[in-house]
Amino acid sequence: MQHVLIIHEVASYPAWKTVFDQAAAIRKEAGEISYRLLRFDRDANRIVHFSAWSSLDAARRFFESAELVEIRKQAGVKAPEFLYLHEIEQGVL
Repeated sequence: MQHVLIIHEVASYPAWKTVFDQAAAIRKEAGEISYRLLRFDRDANRIVHFSAWSSLDAARRFFESAELVEIRKQAGVKAPEFLYLHEIEQGVL
């Protein structure tokens, strides 16, 4: 499985979350399979978006697209960091 880890600061979590939810259909169409949202313990506007993708190429195309750059601006995203990851193991303890 391929994953993307995005760490970013947002101007306002509620405003960002509204835009994030509105983009669900285009994320799915682009190849996102599932996601988890986390926030920093002491900063509600520092968000971690961890998602599984059909392929890392599809994820890169999506996250680097002009459409998504504009969506990030609308959502108040500041300086996102993208990590493209190949899963090597998963377990439950």
